[in-house]
Amino acid sequence: MTEIQKIALITGASRGLGFFLAEALAPDYHIVAVAKTTGALEELDDRIKAKGGQATLAPMDVTNPDAMAHLCRGIYDRWGHLDLWAHTAVYAQLLSPADHMDPKDFDRTMTTNVIATGKLIPMISPLLTMGEAPGEALFFEDNHAGEKFFGAYGASKAAQIAMAKSWQAETSAMSKAPRIHILSPNPMPTATRARFFPGEDKATLTHPRDEAPRLLKEAGLL
Repeated sequence: MTEIQKIALITGASRGLGFFLAEALAPDYHIVAVAKTTGALEELDDRIKAKGGQATLAPMDVTNPDAMAHLCRGIYDRWGHLDLWAHTAVYAQLLSPADHMDPKDFDRTMTTNVIATGKLIPMISPLLTMGEAPGEALFFEDNHAGEKFFGAYGASKAAQIAMAKSWQAETSAMSKAPRIHILSPNPMPTATRARFFPGEDKATLTHPRDEAPRLLKEAGLL
Protein backbone atom coordinates (compact mmCIF):
# COMPACT_ATOMS: atom_id res chain seq x y z
CA MET A 1 0.00 0.00 0.00
CA THR A 2 1.25 3.50 -0.79
CA GLU A 3 2.46 5.34 2.27
CA ILE A 4 -0.07 7.93 3.38
CA GLN A 5 1.48 11.36 3.75
CA LYS A 6 -1.55 13.55 4.40
CA ILE A 7 -3.47 13.76 7.67
CA ALA A 8 -7.13 14.80 7.89
CA LEU A 9 -8.99 15.55 11.12
CA ILE A 10 -12.76 15.12 10.87
CA THR A 11 -14.72 16.45 13.85
CA GLY A 12 -18.17 14.91 13.79
CA ALA A 13 -17.16 11.82 11.80
CA SER A 14 -19.62 9.24 13.07
CA ARG A 15 -22.50 9.99 10.69
CA GLY A 16 -23.86 12.24 8.00
CA LEU A 17 -21.54 14.51 6.06
CA GLY A 18 -18.56 13.93 8.35
CA PHE A 19 -18.76 10.15 7.89
CA PHE A 20 -18.80 10.39 4.10
CA LEU A 21 -16.14 13.09 3.96
CA ALA A 22 -13.86 10.72 5.86
CA GLU A 23 -14.69 7.87 3.50
CA ALA A 24 -14.16 10.05 0.41
CA LEU A 25 -10.78 11.28 1.64
CA ALA A 26 -9.46 7.77 2.26
CA PRO A 27 -7.01 6.37 1.27
CA ASP A 28 -5.28 9.61 0.19
CA TYR A 29 -5.45 10.85 3.79
CA HIS A 30 -4.93 9.15 7.11
CA ILE A 31 -8.21 9.99 8.85
CA VAL A 32 -8.33 11.14 12.47
CA ALA A 33 -12.02 10.60 13.20
CA VAL A 34 -13.60 12.38 16.18
CA ALA A 35 -17.10 11.62 17.47
CA LYS A 36 -18.82 10.49 20.66
CA THR A 37 -20.27 7.28 19.21
CA THR A 38 -17.68 4.51 19.30
CA GLY A 39 -19.73 1.99 17.31
CA ALA A 40 -20.22 4.40 14.43
CA LEU A 41 -16.52 5.22 14.40
CA GLU A 42 -15.72 1.52 14.19
CA GLU A 43 -18.07 1.21 11.21
CA LEU A 44 -16.26 4.12 9.58
CA ASP A 45 -12.93 2.44 10.27
CA ASP A 46 -14.15 -0.70 8.49
CA ARG A 47 -15.20 1.36 5.46
CA ILE A 48 -11.86 3.17 5.34
CA LYS A 49 -9.89 -0.09 5.60
CA ALA A 50 -12.00 -1.56 2.79
CA LYS A 51 -10.70 1.27 0.59
CA GLY A 52 -7.12 0.54 1.58
CA GLY A 53 -6.94 3.49 3.96
CA GLN A 54 -6.08 3.98 7.60
CA ALA A 55 -7.82 5.78 10.44
CA THR A 56 -7.17 6.79 14.01
CA LEU A 57 -10.39 6.74 16.03
CA ALA A 58 -10.85 9.39 18.70
CA PRO A 59 -14.10 8.75 20.61
CA MET A 60 -14.43 12.07 22.40
CA ASP A 61 -16.64 15.12 22.70
CA VAL A 62 -15.53 18.26 20.85
CA THR A 63 -16.92 20.31 23.75
CA ASN A 64 -14.25 18.86 26.08
CA PRO A 65 -11.30 21.24 25.56
CA ASP A 66 -8.88 19.11 27.58
CA ALA A 67 -9.60 16.03 25.46
CA MET A 68 -9.29 18.00 22.23
CA ALA A 69 -6.05 19.63 23.35
CA HIS A 70 -4.67 16.18 24.18
CA LEU A 71 -5.69 14.97 20.71
CA CYS A 72 -4.01 17.93 19.01
CA ARG A 73 -0.83 17.26 20.97
CA GLY A 74 -1.04 13.63 19.92
CA ILE A 75 -1.35 14.64 16.25
CA TYR A 76 1.72 16.85 16.61
CA ASP A 77 3.75 14.18 18.40
CA ARG A 78 2.86 11.49 15.84
CA TRP A 79 2.85 13.38 12.53
CA GLY A 80 4.10 16.88 13.27
CA HIS A 81 1.35 18.58 11.29
CA LEU A 82 -2.18 18.42 9.96
CA ASP A 83 -3.17 18.84 6.31
CA LEU A 84 -6.93 19.16 6.61
CA TRP A 85 -9.58 19.85 9.23
CA ALA A 86 -13.25 19.32 8.32
CA HIS A 87 -15.55 20.55 11.08
CA THR A 88 -18.96 18.89 10.83
CA ALA A 89 -19.74 18.40 14.53
CA VAL A 90 -23.03 20.10 15.28
CA TYR A 91 -25.89 19.96 17.75
CA ALA A 92 -29.41 20.62 16.53
CA GLN A 93 -31.82 21.91 19.14
CA LEU A 94 -35.46 20.97 18.66
CA LEU A 95 -37.33 23.77 16.99
CA SER A 96 -39.31 26.03 19.27
CA PRO A 97 -40.47 29.62 19.57
CA ALA A 98 -37.74 31.89 20.88
CA ASP A 99 -39.61 32.44 24.14
CA HIS A 100 -39.95 28.68 24.74
CA MET A 101 -36.35 27.54 24.22
CA ASP A 102 -35.24 24.97 26.77
CA PRO A 103 -32.30 26.44 28.75
CA LYS A 104 -30.29 23.20 28.85
CA ASP A 105 -30.86 22.57 25.15
CA PHE A 106 -29.90 26.16 24.38
CA ASP A 107 -26.66 25.82 26.36
CA ARG A 108 -25.78 22.58 24.56
CA THR A 109 -26.44 24.19 21.18
CA MET A 110 -24.19 27.15 21.91
CA THR A 111 -21.50 25.05 23.58
CA THR A 112 -21.26 22.62 20.66
CA ASN A 113 -21.72 24.94 17.71
CA VAL A 114 -20.10 28.15 18.93
CA ILE A 115 -17.90 27.77 22.01
CA ALA A 116 -16.27 24.51 20.90
CA THR A 117 -15.51 25.99 17.49
CA GLY A 118 -13.99 29.07 19.08
CA LYS A 119 -11.71 26.89 21.20
CA LEU A 120 -10.80 24.46 18.42
CA ILE A 121 -9.62 27.07 15.91
CA PRO A 122 -6.67 28.25 18.05
CA MET A 123 -5.78 24.62 18.88
CA ILE A 124 -5.85 23.35 15.32
CA SER A 125 -4.55 26.37 13.41
CA PRO A 126 -0.87 25.83 14.37
CA LEU A 127 -1.03 22.21 13.18
CA LEU A 128 -2.23 23.42 9.78
CA THR A 129 0.91 25.55 9.36
CA MET A 130 3.52 22.88 10.18
CA GLY A 131 3.46 20.80 7.01
CA GLU A 132 5.33 21.32 3.77
CA ALA A 133 2.32 23.27 2.45
CA PRO A 134 -0.34 25.19 4.37
CA GLY A 135 -3.23 23.04 5.51
CA GLU A 136 -6.90 23.64 4.86
CA ALA A 137 -10.01 23.93 7.02
CA LEU A 138 -13.57 23.25 5.92
CA PHE A 139 -16.70 24.73 7.48
CA PHE A 140 -20.25 24.14 6.32
CA GLU A 141 -23.04 26.69 6.16
CA ASP A 142 -26.59 25.88 7.21
CA ASN A 143 -28.21 29.28 7.24
CA HIS A 144 -31.45 29.49 9.21
CA ALA A 145 -30.71 32.74 11.04
CA GLY A 146 -33.87 34.71 11.63
CA GLU A 147 -36.23 31.95 10.52
CA LYS A 148 -39.21 31.06 12.69
CA PHE A 149 -38.42 28.50 15.42
CA PHE A 150 -34.71 28.37 14.55
CA GLY A 151 -33.66 30.84 17.25
CA ALA A 152 -30.91 28.82 18.95
CA TYR A 153 -29.67 26.76 16.01
CA GLY A 154 -29.85 29.63 13.54
CA ALA A 155 -27.93 31.94 15.86
CA SER A 156 -25.33 29.30 16.68
CA LYS A 157 -24.56 28.41 13.06
CA ALA A 158 -24.45 32.09 12.10
CA ALA A 159 -21.92 32.70 14.87
CA GLN A 160 -19.86 29.66 13.90
CA ILE A 161 -19.66 30.71 10.26
CA ALA A 162 -18.91 34.32 11.27
CA MET A 163 -15.83 33.06 13.13
CA ALA A 164 -14.77 30.99 10.13
CA LYS A 165 -15.20 33.98 7.80
CA SER A 166 -13.09 36.14 10.11
CA TRP A 167 -10.37 33.49 10.14
CA GLN A 168 -10.61 33.28 6.37
CA ALA A 169 -10.28 37.07 5.97
CA GLU A 170 -7.36 37.22 8.38
CA THR A 171 -5.37 34.53 6.59
CA SER A 172 -6.28 35.03 2.92
CA ALA A 173 -3.21 37.15 2.10
CA MET A 174 -0.74 35.13 4.21
CA SER A 175 1.37 32.64 2.25
CA LYS A 176 2.01 30.28 5.18
CA ALA A 177 -1.47 30.46 6.74
CA PRO A 178 -4.18 27.81 6.49
CA ARG A 179 -6.66 28.10 3.64
CA ILE A 180 -10.20 28.36 4.97
CA HIS A 181 -13.15 27.13 2.92
CA ILE A 182 -16.77 27.87 3.76
CA LEU A 183 -18.96 25.49 1.80
CA SER A 184 -22.72 25.30 1.27
CA PRO A 185 -24.00 21.71 1.18
CA ASN A 186 -27.20 20.86 -0.62
CA PRO A 187 -30.02 19.67 1.66
CA MET A 188 -29.20 16.14 2.84
CA PRO A 189 -31.21 13.44 4.68
CA THR A 190 -29.16 13.73 7.88
CA ALA A 191 -30.25 13.27 11.48
CA THR A 192 -29.90 17.02 11.99
CA ARG A 193 -32.24 17.87 9.14
CA ALA A 194 -34.71 15.18 10.25
CA ARG A 195 -35.11 17.00 13.56
CA PHE A 196 -36.12 20.12 11.67
CA PHE A 197 -38.23 18.61 8.88
CA PRO A 198 -39.47 15.20 10.07
CA GLY A 199 -42.05 14.75 7.32
CA GLU A 200 -39.81 15.77 4.44
CA ASP A 201 -39.58 13.54 1.37
CA LYS A 202 -36.00 12.24 1.57
CA ALA A 203 -36.06 11.31 -2.10
CA THR A 204 -35.76 15.02 -2.93
CA LEU A 205 -32.53 15.38 -0.92
CA THR A 206 -28.90 14.74 -1.86
CA HIS A 207 -27.32 11.84 0.01
CA PRO A 208 -24.15 12.84 1.89
CA ARG A 209 -22.39 9.97 0.09
CA ASP A 210 -22.74 12.07 -3.07
CA GLU A 211 -22.48 15.49 -1.47
CA ALA A 212 -19.15 14.83 0.28
CA PRO A 213 -17.09 14.35 -2.90
CA ARG A 214 -18.84 17.28 -4.57
CA LEU A 215 -17.85 19.58 -1.71
CA LEU A 216 -14.29 18.27 -1.64
CA LYS A 217 -14.00 18.92 -5.38
CA GLU A 218 -15.35 22.43 -4.86
CA ALA A 219 -12.59 23.00 -2.29
CA GLY A 220 -10.00 21.60 -4.71
CA LEU A 221 -9.27 18.58 -2.53
CA LEU A 222 -10.37 15.85 -4.94
